[in-house]
Amino acid sequence: MSEQAESVIYRACNLCEAICGLEIVVKENQVLSIKGDKNDPFSKGHICPKATSLQDIQEDPNRLKFPHKKVGGKWVKIGWDEAFDMATDKLWGIQKKYGTQAVGVYLGNPNVHNYGAVTHGPQFLRLLKTRNRFSATSVDQLPHQFISNVMYGHQFLIPIPDIDHTNHMIIMGANPAVSNGSIMTVPNVKARLKAISNRGGKIIVIDPRHTETAKIAQEHHFIKPGRDVAFLLAFLNHLFAENLVNTAHLTGKLDGFDKIHDLIKDFSHNRVEELTGISLGVIHKMAEEFAAEEKAVFYGRMGVSTNPYGACCQWLIQLINIATGNLDKVGGTMIPLPAVDLVGMGLIGRGGYNRWQSRVSQKPEVCGEFGSSLMAEEIMTGGEGQIKAMVLSAGNPVLSTPNGTQLSRAFEKLDFMLAIDFYINESTRYADLILPPTAPLEHDHYDVSFLALAVSNITRFNDRAIQADDGTLDDWQISHELMTRYLKKMKSPKLPKKRTPERLIAVALANGPYGKRRGAREALTLNKLKENPHGLYLGDLQPLLMRRLKTKNGKINCAPDLLVGDLERVKTDIFDRNQKDTLLLIGRRDIRTNNSWSHNARRLVKGKNRCTLLINPQDAVRHGLSSGDMTGIKSRVGSLAIQIEETEDMMPGVVSIPHGWGHDREGVMLDIAREHGGVSVNDLTDEAQTDQLIGTAAVNGVEVELFSLS
Repeated sequence: MSEQAESVIYRACNLCEAICGLEIVVKENQVLSIKGDKNDPFSKGHICPKATSLQDIQEDPNRLKFPHKKVGGKWVKIGWDEAFDMATDKLWGIQKKYGTQAVGVYLGNPNVHNYGAVTHGPQFLRLLKTRNRFSATSVDQLPHQFISNVMYGHQFLIPIPDIDHTNHMIIMGANPAVSNGSIMTVPNVKARLKAISNRGGKIIVIDPRHTETAKIAQEHHFIKPGRDVAFLLAFLNHLFAENLVNTAHLTGKLDGFDKIHDLIKDFSHNRVEELTGISLGVIHKMAEEFAAEEKAVFYGRMGVSTNPYGACCQWLIQLINIATGNLDKVGGTMIPLPAVDLVGMGLIGRGGYNRWQSRVSQKPEVCGEFGSSLMAEEIMTGGEGQIKAMVLSAGNPVLSTPNGTQLSRAFEKLDFMLAIDFYINESTRYADLILPPTAPLEHDHYDVSFLALAVSNITRFNDRAIQADDGTLDDWQISHELMTRYLKKMKSPKLPKKRTPERLIAVALANGPYGKRRGAREALTLNKLKENPHGLYLGDLQPLLMRRLKTKNGKINCAPDLLVGDLERVKTDIFDRNQKDTLLLIGRRDIRTNNSWSHNARRLVKGKNRCTLLINPQDAVRHGLSSGDMTGIKSRVGSLAIQIEETEDMMPGVVSIPHGWGHDREGVMLDIAREHGGVSVNDLTDEAQTDQLIGTAAVNGVEVELFSLS
């Protein structure tokens, strides 16, 4: 038999939001190389170190390919029929015995990076009819979705920075040089940021750490974690006080904007420097420069979102862009027009607030789910509606949500856990049954979510690179079979048709803004995308927000009642209260890390220890420590031991531990990750510390103490 020739597959890396184009060389169903696709119109050959780890995931001996159930504490491989019967029998039986709310669901970040999970996963979960839904959203981007819902009428009308055309960018609580953009799909972001400077523009970073992004900015200002809201109030107030407000093209399209100055002007400005660490003079200068620029954008992300006032912060950022005429404007922020239009076609719900409440704490539902910080109490507190079973889909909440130690104890108490995952990790080790989907390179893909958050309108269909082993199943096939069997349990006369994700995308493209059913001159079809494997550039972002608004009166709601009311909490908790002089903990991310999967790829964890406690030398001296020493660190909920790393990059009084580590635990079957175990920052973060308005976890600004291990 003749030797197979090499083949080249062009597709995107779907490990993070940048979705960089790849050129993958394959021979005899094995990956030979992965490099950047120079002909990709979006990424133009750029990739980060994570892209090559797709080969590591593909070849990982720890990756499960077939169902496994736990028998006597040991994992046993079983067939798909037995597995599907077990899954549906257990979930059905628990709901029949205890009620529909007895099953909880947690969705991890990888779900949105896999279009089969996006197209078919929700169909099965809807059948469960449970309101106990949790996801990585509430430790990430929930404030963005909530603010877009209350201001613009839809949770996915999220304004995106026009990074390629702006001349002035303020970046707050974000490190796009490492995250590759977030709620801003932007490959090769370093080059795009440097281009701002090269065209005479300016980048300002506001962050408790002198980050990788700060190192290429013109200015960096330290800010105390969790106090971003005080900075933003002072910034916005100065625009009003100095008559620097110019809503330009938005004038007449704003509802409630005239109330804003009166709402914020009485906050105690003499305390802003004390609260934030940034002088009023510096804040005023930033506001004046921002207002003077013709094209400017204010962008805030994780550090701004995952603190006790994340929703309020994201609201104020929107108001700053509105007040300076930079919303829905070239060089400011704009709404993408993706080929698969989630908003325009009604493929995703508008979102909502407080349509139901959590059982134990009576916390509000936000955009269809509860904050993940509530998971443990809903499992551990007895009574009607107690969660008795969990469905974990591509999630590792023990490492990614607050007080992971408590959540571990909660998972131990479940009657049943079903995990849809191909790893036995820190969370899925508690499962009774694991249904593993195929690996990323083994199925085709379309970036449903991230093309709707991109800094340019592009589209790309990804063919599979590797033929999966016989008998393995994609995510959508697993969800379809679970749904089919659950409907049979319900004695439904109608069973779902087996439509592939590819077929659903073809229909969505045809009905989308560039499709034949919208009268496009050169209609975009799935076949056309397949004929252009590098992807297609559909144009720069354009001002579209006012045409796409979903508010009832057709105007931007600038003063939502919920946010206006939340200002009183800000005043009481921050401005009227004496602040403790304690050490504050923040997270961080490494360019080689996306989630805990990354730590089982040798090429991504090799080299120096990255799971260290970054600390300013002043704080190290005060505690009698120096680089390389081990120290204890504790919070209200837990303690751990970690190696310190002194650096002037940290603001005095602030320390940092990266997220996603803590693999050296009993039952974890990730060989390489266990060798580089590290510690989990979420054994210190506090489930009681949340944004009380919407339930986002406040994982930044956690009060901690250092203690001696001797």
